Amino acid sequence: MQRMAARVFAALLASEEGALSSAELGERLQISPAAVSGAVRYLSQVGMISREREPGSRRERYRMHTDQWYETFSRRDQVLLRWENTLRGGVEALGPDTPAGQRIAETASFFEFLHKEMLDMMDRWKEHKAALREQSAPL
Repeated sequence: MQRMAARVFAALLASEEGALSSAELGERLQISPAAVSGAVRYLSQVGMISREREPGSRRERYRMHTDQWYETFSRRDQVLLRWENTLRGGVEALGPDTPAGQRIAETASFFEFLHKEMLDMMDRWKEHKAALREQSAPL
């Protein structure tokens, strides 16, 4: 992640409501409106924050998503699946009995493993989060 985007993300993460306006971000971070604009554009494009209008105002606020990390890693699941499928196509193209095909097959198996583990881990997180809520522990 770019340095300025990381700073804006950290400011949103550390803010009381998880949302700040451009002016608030610029003031907190002592950065220009252009720097804020570039950072929030990047963070919006990668799905880490969303824009919302303040009620009764034309000003926009930038908000962290609820379950930010769950959502981020859930989307990574699709990237892993695409890599695996692409690699399987490479094995077919090169032949499974060639040295290159075998290396690509092993890499595809690695991504298949990561994909399955990610799904299982996300399920375990949901269970863990529910248990924490039952205990009234802060998340």
